[in-house]
Amino acid sequence: MNISTASISRQGERASNQDQTGENIGERAACFVVCDGIAGLPGGDVAATLARNTIISRFDGDEHLNAQYIRQYVNDANRAIREEQKAVQDYHRMGTTMVSLFIDRDYQLAYWAHAGDSRLYHFRRGWLYHVTTDHSLVQQMKDAGHQTEGINGNLLYFALGLGKDEREPSYSDVVPIEDGDAFLLCTDGFWHGVSEEQMQQSLHMVNTPDEWLTLMNQILLKNSVGAQTRQDNYSAVAVWMGTPQETTLLHTLSEAAQFFPLRD
Repeated sequence: MNISTASISRQGERASNQDQTGENIGERAACFVVCDGIAGLPGGDVAATLARNTIISRFDGDEHLNAQYIRQYVNDANRAIREEQKAVQDYHRMGTTMVSLFIDRDYQLAYWAHAGDSRLYHFRRGWLYHVTTDHSLVQQMKDAGHQTEGINGNLLYFALGLGKDEREPSYSDVVPIEDGDAFLLCTDGFWHGVSEEQMQQSLHMVNTPDEWLTLMNQILLKNSVGAQTRQDNYSAVAVWMGTPQETTLLHTLSEAAQFFPLRD
C-alpha cells in the first residue's frame, strides 16, 4: 500500500523546541514517531531524542509487523531514558511523551503506542474514526465523571521516564486499514490549537498531507492570536494510506446524494 507523509515542528513562543519527529519506511512496514520532551525539567529534549532514536533504529521496515517486537522497542526507549537519568544527575527527572504508528504495507495492518498526552488521530473516509486517550490528570478526572475546570491540563500521570516502572504505555489492537485512511500524530501543543472538527474539515479540503498540515498550521496560528498563554512547541506527522483525497470526496458526494437525490 502506498504511503505519503508530511511533518511539521515549530518552536512556538518557547525558548527551545523539545519536540522530535521521525520515520522509518521500508518495503514491508513503516514506523512514525512523535515525542514531546517534558517542559520545565532539564533534559526533556534529551529524553525525546532518546525515545525517537531508539524506536526508529530498532524498527526493521523490511520485516512484517510484529506487535511483540514493537512493545520491546518502546520498552527499550523507556529503559534508555531511565539509564540516562541515572548517569546524569541533572537529568534525573527528565521524561517525554511519545506516540508512534506502525504500518504493515503488505497485509494492510496498523498498530500504535502512546505515552503521555501526545495523540494519534485516525480518520476513515474523511471522518474521525479513533483518537488515543491521554495519560493525564484531566483525562482521569473526565473518566471518573468529575469536573475538570481549573485543573492544569499539563499534569501527566505517565510518560516515558516518568511514573512507576511497572506502568506501561498504551497499545492499540492490530487493526486493518483501508485505502484512504489518514493518521495524524501530534503533540499537545498542536491539538490544543486545532480542534477535532477543524482537523476533519481540513482533511476534506486538501489533496496532499503537506497541504493538510499547512492548513491546520494556519488554523493553529489564527486560534493562538489573543490567547492568554504562550504558544507551546507543536509538532505533527501526517500519514496517508493510498488516496484519502479521493476516498473522502467519494464519501462526501455519497452523503450529499442522500439529501439531494438526482432527478430526471
